[in-house]
Amino acid sequence: MLATPRMRRLVALPIASAAALAMVFTTGHSASAATTTTAAKSATSSKLSTLTAKQVAAKKKMRAKHRRAARIVSASRVAARQKGDPYRYGASGPGAFDCSGLTSYSFRKAGMKLPRTANSQYHRVRKIKKSNIRKGDLVFFGGSRKYHVGIYWGKGRILHAPYSGSRVKVERIWTRGWSAGTLRLRG
Repeated sequence: MLATPRMRRLVALPIASAAALAMVFTTGHSASAATTTTAAKSATSSKLSTLTAKQVAAKKKMRAKHRRAARIVSASRVAARQKGDPYRYGASGPGAFDCSGLTSYSFRKAGMKLPRTANSQYHRVRKIKKSNIRKGDLVFFGGSRKYHVGIYWGKGRILHAPYSGSRVKVERIWTRGWSAGTLRLRG
């Protein structure tokens, strides 16, 4: 193929101009049209990348919500690894636990702070309806003063350290007199 005068000039031009001329050859549009098209694409891209303050806040909240959910899953995994460990009053791991010791230990290992006792944990979490409970939420037992806590395990079961002489285990919730709390974020 013989080089035309137009092709010879293309070789001598800087790369940006060469791209514009290449567009002229392939599309039949002038270089100014190519530049205009590129500028329009850039402006559109700029508009898409510019978010309102409300959108930025919503994205931050969503990221925080996902981080919190991941920590709750992690706490559930930590607690599951404690199955079979003996119950010991006042113990908070890693070799033995009481009920609130298990929950505070598991959530602490996942990067979340929970107070030491069941009643204090109840006052720290956000209360939710029983119908909204999910795996990893906390189940509390007792009236105005909560005396026992476990981690909801799904299908009406909890993972907990039940009483002296027993071990950390999963079992069905045995009473209707319980309440639910969560460390999940609203929303």
